[in-house]
Amino acid sequence: MSLALLALFLGMMVLGIPLAIAMGISSVVVLFMYTDIPLNLMTQSMFSSMNSFIMVAVPLFILSGILMDEGGVADKIFRFANALLGWSRGGLGNVTVFSSVIFAGMSGSSVADVASVGRISISAMTKNGYPLGYATALALTTSMLATIIPPSILMVIAASVANVSIGQVLFAGIIPGVLIAVIFMLYNYYVCRKNNYGTVLKFSARELRVEFLNAIPALLTPAILLGGMLSGHFTPTEAAGIAVLYTLAVSLFVYKSIKWRQLPEIFIRTVRLTGTILFIAVTAKPAGWIFEYDGLPGQVATAIGNVTQEPILIMLIIYAFFVIVGMFMDATAAIYIVTPILLPTILKVGIDPVYFIVFMVITLAFGLVTPPVGVCLYAAVNMTGLKFEEIVKASIPWMIITAVALIIFVLFPQLITVPVKWFFA
Repeated sequence: MSLALLALFLGMMVLGIPLAIAMGISSVVVLFMYTDIPLNLMTQSMFSSMNSFIMVAVPLFILSGILMDEGGVADKIFRFANALLGWSRGGLGNVTVFSSVIFAGMSGSSVADVASVGRISISAMTKNGYPLGYATALALTTSMLATIIPPSILMVIAASVANVSIGQVLFAGIIPGVLIAVIFMLYNYYVCRKNNYGTVLKFSARELRVEFLNAIPALLTPAILLGGMLSGHFTPTEAAGIAVLYTLAVSLFVYKSIKWRQLPEIFIRTVRLTGTILFIAVTAKPAGWIFEYDGLPGQVATAIGNVTQEPILIMLIIYAFFVIVGMFMDATAAIYIVTPILLPTILKVGIDPVYFIVFMVITLAFGLVTPPVGVCLYAAVNMTGLKFEEIVKASIPWMIITAVALIIFVLFPQLITVPVKWFFA
C-alpha cells in the first residue's frame, strides 16, 4: 500500500498536479483498492486533524507576518541594524543577517523574510557597491533563519505532528539559528574584505539612538513572544494571537503605515496562504494513516537498524535523505509524510525527539533556498530579475556553509539538546 501511494503521489507530482491534490487522490485510490474502510471515516479523520487549538497558531503567525511586511516593520528593523552594524567592513551584509534574525523572531516565515527584509537589504547593498548576485544570494540564504528561530510556523507544525512539546522545540531552535547567523556574518566579513565589497559607512551615535527609538515597538515583538512562551505565561497559539494584536496596533497607531481599508485585503492574503498550508496538512492525514496501517515506520526502523545502530550514522543517513526530500517537496508536506515514518526509528535508537524535530525543520528549511523547487529561491528571482541560474551559482558558497553547519549539528547534538534540558529542567 505504501509503495503504491508513494508511486502515485510522485507520478502526479511529475505531471505538475498540486501537492495537496496529488496526495489526497493517491490516498483515496489506495484506500479504495487495498482496503474495505469506508471513505467517510477518512473525511472525518481529515476534519478532526484540523480541529486543533495548536493549529490555530499557523494562520495567526501568517497574519502577523503579513502585517509586519505591510506595516513597514521590516524597514524599521533594517534601519536600526544598519545604524548598529553598517560602519564595519561588509557591514550591510551583516545588517542583512542581523535583520533576518530579528525578523525571524516575529514572522516565523522564510518567504515573508525574503519578501520584506530581503527586498530592502538587496536594494541597499547594491546601491552601496555590492554585486547584485552576492546581495541576492546572501538575502536568500539568510531567509531560512526565519524558519529556524522561533516563532517558526514549521516548528509548530512539526512538533504538533510528532506530539512533542512545542515550547521545547521552539526554544531548541534558538541556538542553531543564532550559530548559523554568526557563521554567515563571519563568512560575509571574509568575502567583503577579500573583494573590497561595499563602502564602510560612518558610525553615528545619534543615528543609532534615533533608529533604536524608532525600532523599539518592532523590537518588542520577539521579546514579548519569546518571553511569554518560554516563561509559560501563554501558549504558542496565544502568543500568535498576541503577535497579531500587537503588530496590528503598532502598524495602525504607532507607525501608521497600514490603513483600515487595507485590512480586508490582508485578511484575504492570510486566508489564501493558510489554505495552502492546511490543505496539505488535511490531505496528508490519510496518507499518514496508510503508512501506519501498512507498518511502514516499523519496516524503515528495521531497515536502518540493519545498517547501523550508531545514532550519529543514522542521523547522517537521515540528513542526506532530508536534503533530497527538501529539494523536491514542499516542507509542510514533507513534515506530515516523513515524521510518522522516521520517528519510531529515532525513538528506538535513543535519539532525542526534540532534537530530531529541530534538525528536520532546519534541513527542510535548507530546501526552501535550494533548487529545483525552493520557494524562497523563486521569490528572489521575481524580486531581482536575475536569472534562476545566476542566483543559484551565487548561492553555492552559502549553501555549502549551511550544509557544513548541519553536519556540525549531527556530530554535536548537544548544541541543541543541552540548552533545552537546562532551561526546562
